[in-house]
Amino acid sequence: MLNAALFGILSAVWFIIMYKWYGGFIERKLISVNDAQLTPSTAMRDNVDYVPAQPAILFGHHFSSIAGAGPIVGPMLAYSLFGWLPALLWIILGSVFIGAVHDYVSLMVSVRNKGISISVLSEKYVSSRARWIFSVFLWLALILVMAVFAVLTAQTLVEKPEIVIPTFGLIFLAIIFGFLVYKRGFNIWIGTVCAITVVFGLILLGDSYPVYAGFDFWLIIILLYSLIASTIPVWILLQPRDYISMYILIIGLALAFVSLIIMHPPINGPAFQITSSNTMPLWPMLFITVACGAVSGFHSVVSSGTSAKQLRRESDGKIVAFGSMLTEAFLAVIVIILISSVLFWKETPFPELSGYIFNDLLAKQGVNITFGTALGRAMESIGIPLQYGIAFGVLMLNAFILTTLDTCARLGRYVLSETIGEKAPFLKNKILATVISLGIAYLLIMGNNWRVLWPVFGAANQLIAALSLLVVSAYIFGFKKKTRYTLIPGIFMLITTEAALLYQLFWQYIPESNIVLSVLSFVLMILGIIIAFEVYKQLRKRTE
Repeated sequence: MLNAALFGILSAVWFIIMYKWYGGFIERKLISVNDAQLTPSTAMRDNVDYVPAQPAILFGHHFSSIAGAGPIVGPMLAYSLFGWLPALLWIILGSVFIGAVHDYVSLMVSVRNKGISISVLSEKYVSSRARWIFSVFLWLALILVMAVFAVLTAQTLVEKPEIVIPTFGLIFLAIIFGFLVYKRGFNIWIGTVCAITVVFGLILLGDSYPVYAGFDFWLIIILLYSLIASTIPVWILLQPRDYISMYILIIGLALAFVSLIIMHPPINGPAFQITSSNTMPLWPMLFITVACGAVSGFHSVVSSGTSAKQLRRESDGKIVAFGSMLTEAFLAVIVIILISSVLFWKETPFPELSGYIFNDLLAKQGVNITFGTALGRAMESIGIPLQYGIAFGVLMLNAFILTTLDTCARLGRYVLSETIGEKAPFLKNKILATVISLGIAYLLIMGNNWRVLWPVFGAANQLIAALSLLVVSAYIFGFKKKTRYTLIPGIFMLITTEAALLYQLFWQYIPESNIVLSVLSFVLMILGIIIAFEVYKQLRKRTE
């Protein structure tokens, strides 16, 4: 049987080589970085949104923002539906040639345009119609993410009260860290070691003193936290919290990697499978299921919405965006080889290990606990008690969900203020704009509509990626540079996503008489076609 550790080692080598070779190629041929040119964080510094950040801190903030639960949830679902081999192949190829290029070019095009979002870029380089459609599309998608991730976080705090103290303790720790580093000039590396030590102390404390509360209580607390975190200056909480969260992930990845090498478990799950309960075609459905582990439209919103306003110099862009995407892809690979090896597929020949059956865990305890159990079982091989390993895995996932949540709140405010705010100036008030976005997310949660809307979100997310690639292609085309490195991936993602929406519409939602998802799928298909046609007209005009 295939050894899980071998796959981990080979994928790590692949991503390092591709970062150096293909990342460097894109940097030279498409971007042509120029550190003599002031970035928006310096030229437009306001110490609230436009703040130059050290590369390590911005990498942590950017990576934590784009990762969220995506590279864990998507690969797990893809494995359960299609097997580990198709998911792994799409991750290792798609992340390099589509995902990382998408993230990096989106970041740098925004940097060259005063840090404006991808929706505003679509007006500047495509058309005003494209901007309005794109903006509405983005805002609705961000609200959906806020609703779902708020629910996931609240449910996790209810189901795993041991992580309440480390979850909220991390927030206060980040504020102290940011104050010492930014205002007192404290050495960042000494501060990092101290912060990580405190995090492990918080995990032990949380295990001894679990905090119990109901779902509604945690939901309100999380939404209030998102309001505060997304409106205060980024250096106070977002940058330092995401920086520390990055190390939590790196440590988790390292521990998982070492544990797999020591444990060297064989991969026991199916390489490829289509069951009677899942008759979905591999293409295009795999490509919208994996999502963030290979390519995600949400990343372009983060790149152009927040990170472009914090990039200290242009040469930092490759490590921040291209590097973050490949790190996320490596996490997705580790997740697949972890759950397909240390967890059993549907049954186990060892009755005493019946608590480690993947399908049972996923169905009964959800994604968070399933991932935590897999990581905890692997870490037992290096002497870490199971309950601490599970708590660490759940904290790792929860920290990134919170990060994505408050980043979405900030991005939702940007999109609302930049578009509708032009005709309704009162929406330029950052508190009001954020409250409106979070309020609608709360209504979705209370109406339980987020459960109905979630299945179509994967397609919406990938459609944003396709449209973002088309928009940056229009920008690159204007500078007489080769657009095939962004245009071909954009066309592929557009066709794939439209095909997925078509399949969902006629083979799932209409036969099930699901009017809401039928209408949403049809609207998304039309919006995608309209924006693609607007890009086509712009490119054709420039060739005449």
